[in-house]
Amino acid sequence: MASWSEFAAAEPSLAAGIRALLQQYGPGMGYLATVRPDGGPRVHPISPVFAGAGLYCFLVNSPKRRDLERDPRYALHSYPPEESDDEAYLSGQALPVRDPRTVSAIAGALRASPDVDWRLFELSVESATLRRHGPSGAVPLAAAPLPIPIAQSWRAPRKLTRKLAMAG
Repeated sequence: MASWSEFAAAEPSLAAGIRALLQQYGPGMGYLATVRPDGGPRVHPISPVFAGAGLYCFLVNSPKRRDLERDPRYALHSYPPEESDDEAYLSGQALPVRDPRTVSAIAGALRASPDVDWRLFELSVESATLRRHGPSGAVPLAAAPLPIPIAQSWRAPRKLTRKLAMAG
């Protein structure tokens, strides 16, 4: 796995495209998939946060937070744009941020209330995909010709994944 900044340094145009889709409506918006206790998937909307060199999310006491506290694997998918079916996808591990300075800085910048039972998680990146479908995404299927989607993908190098697993 890689931090957001390591991923962005390795693939700057891919990271920029994913970030643009996640923040297309202003604040970050995406669908977070977690693993339920029975092994099934659970999907929830969240607001991912780009702060400093990292990608984070605040989670209140909820099934998705309990899922990540038990099993940190996640997948994050962007909301669809209104004018196309372009999509961004990340997967990796969501780990609780325990450094009080980091938590305080991000919470302060985003005005996260200390009165709410939330926890801050950092989203590492194991894989990333960006697919551009073009403007025909909203056109009826009978319309032709449809453009061929363009996809970019990245996977964290094994060496980096092992290094981060040992540190966590």
